[in-house]
Amino acid sequence: MDKHNSALPGPDDIHREVLPNGITVVTRSNFNSPSVVATGYFDAGALFDPDEKLGLADFVTSALMRGTKKRTFDKIYGELESVGASLGFSSGVHKSGFNGRSLVEDLPLLLNLLSEALTQPAFPKTEVEKLRAQLLTGLAIRAEDTSDMASMTFDEILFKGHPYSRPEDGHPDTVRKITRDDLVKFHREHYGPRGMVIAVVGAVKAEEAVRQVKRAFGGWQVKSQKEASELPALKHLKKTVSKHHRIAGKSQSDLVIGTNGPMRRDPEFMSAMLGNNILGQFGMMGRIGDVVRERSGLAYYAYSSLSAGIGPGSWEVNAGVNPQNVKKASDLIMTELTHFVEDGVTAEELADSKANFIGRLPLSMESNGGVANALLNIERHNLGLDYYHRYADLVNEVTREDVLNTARKFIDPDKLAIAVAGP
Repeated sequence: MDKHNSALPGPDDIHREVLPNGITVVTRSNFNSPSVVATGYFDAGALFDPDEKLGLADFVTSALMRGTKKRTFDKIYGELESVGASLGFSSGVHKSGFNGRSLVEDLPLLLNLLSEALTQPAFPKTEVEKLRAQLLTGLAIRAEDTSDMASMTFDEILFKGHPYSRPEDGHPDTVRKITRDDLVKFHREHYGPRGMVIAVVGAVKAEEAVRQVKRAFGGWQVKSQKEASELPALKHLKKTVSKHHRIAGKSQSDLVIGTNGPMRRDPEFMSAMLGNNILGQFGMMGRIGDVVRERSGLAYYAYSSLSAGIGPGSWEVNAGVNPQNVKKASDLIMTELTHFVEDGVTAEELADSKANFIGRLPLSMESNGGVANALLNIERHNLGLDYYHRYADLVNEVTREDVLNTARKFIDPDKLAIAVAGP
């Protein structure tokens, strides 16, 4: 194995172990710094939210650190701060997540607090109401944000009738309906060790990391933990659908134009990523940025992105423009998409993009957090422990024809979702 690759995690230095209760521990040692990261996910995402109480999963994860059966909100944060550690939770559609970091000698404390928050949250009434007020404030801010509202409107068009059409932070009326009993019940039914993955990366040996996770979580058993139901099939767009979400008094409009993209495990994933990099990421935001922003001066920003996960993805172009230029910018973006699916990419563009992908991979592994995210990526999408050692080959084997075929498979310029938010 050449030296360039040895910095990348692989089968020789990733340790993976499944505990008897179902928790998967993935770990890699790094003794170059005295700190350690403990991050991961568990199977309690927004897919479990009932429509009338949308935002419930998000409310629960936000409340986990507001007090446990043993510690108050202040005590939890006091203990973390006294050792310079951090711990937080986030929610997603399929999974919710956690992210903690500390000095290696404080890992037992970090894992204890993590375990307590996940297994014994108290949902204290006053904290729940304070949190509700914060969540509602967040939603009021979202309602005035042209970028957020354009994205939400886009999801409503693209994923119509599918769980992905729902915002995971809910709506003001659904968040108001959520009771403390709902939080307790959601936690009881959906939190458990099955499907939980924790990555521990830093100045700790693999055996020791596993031993500590076992000590904190080994006794967690939940017999009745509910399974998520299968995702329904996605109905693809039959024609272009446009929606304008009006927000008065704004000096900027945001637009999102796009369609469905591959899932993370689809064979087209890598050719889509490389194509997308050329379309609207690389350098000054790729071709889209060049045409819409640099050459015609129509946008504050313009780029494309690919969102590929467990379920159906999206492939979209985002732009922020003067409200008077919405039509012009949209037309330019559609012209670029048509050019992309008709002519594909040049040999030079593809070579530059490949070099960019391969070159930035080691940089993303320079921190413990970067490595931990890489391990979670392998685990979540079942990529194989040697994935990052194979990565350069996977990138290099993509041809111009692959990029063109992938673009044509997913992007039809006559069947797009177009969402605008602004005055």
